Amino acid sequence: MKISNKRDLKSVLESQGFSFKKSLGQNFLIDDTVCPRMADAVSGENVGVLEIGPGAGVLTAQLSAACKKVVSVELDTRLKPVLQQTLADCNNVKIIWNDILKVDLHAVLAEEFADCDTINICANLPYYITSPVIMTLLESRLPINKIAVMVQKEAADRLCAEVGSRAAGAVTVAVNYYATAKTLFGVPRTSFLPPPNVDSAVIELTLRAAPPVEVADEKLFFKIVKACFAQRRKILLNTVCNTLGLEKEVLRQALDEANIPETVRGETLNMQQLADLTNALKK
Repeated sequence: MKISNKRDLKSVLESQGFSFKKSLGQNFLIDDTVCPRMADAVSGENVGVLEIGPGAGVLTAQLSAACKKVVSVELDTRLKPVLQQTLADCNNVKIIWNDILKVDLHAVLAEEFADCDTINICANLPYYITSPVIMTLLESRLPINKIAVMVQKEAADRLCAEVGSRAAGAVTVAVNYYATAKTLFGVPRTSFLPPPNVDSAVIELTLRAAPPVEVADEKLFFKIVKACFAQRRKILLNTVCNTLGLEKEVLRQALDEANIPETVRGETLNMQQLADLTNALKK
């Protein structure tokens, strides 16, 4: 049996009475040319990998072969008999049956990877939880080196866009604050079972030792970032005042101190300008 073969995998799923749930965004990665490349991105000697959403275990098996230990977090307990079958030969894999957004990740990493030199994260994320999961991983400041994640191509383009470009969004700024982001390779929709309606891409987020800019107040920084993208077509003065409830004169003074024209659109600001505005408002 080859679980990356659609016919074999369908047979396994059917034998266990498994059916896909649209509400969970289930599109299992089955391409045996893609999985080794994803595994290569996070593997290495004495490396432990936290996998999010093992699906049918095709990528999990590749990670098992390339890493010291794999801990996979899976929400759908209906996959228990499936993974027991597909991962029967993988002795260094542990499954935690829980919601990744509810797991104490610091505790899991400390307990499961104490004997690993490096910890990385690998995931194939449904569209509807892409941003929440990625931001949880980054904001938690976990002791990890990098994250390799499969997302829809549209999401990949936004996450890896240059801050200040038209393709960027609030999540672009947030990701760049914590990590450097790049697209590794594209993945056609035919690489999944069932195939989604769009193509995907694998991106790599390498965690920064420190943010690329200094801000006096991180919470205020991210409030400003969110405000800048809340009404993309409005000028910075209006959208930030409307969103944060600031007096225009207060913001005018901060913009002047940060050398930012009040007539620009917030989405065009780069990281340093966003930091300068934050620090000017904090004074």
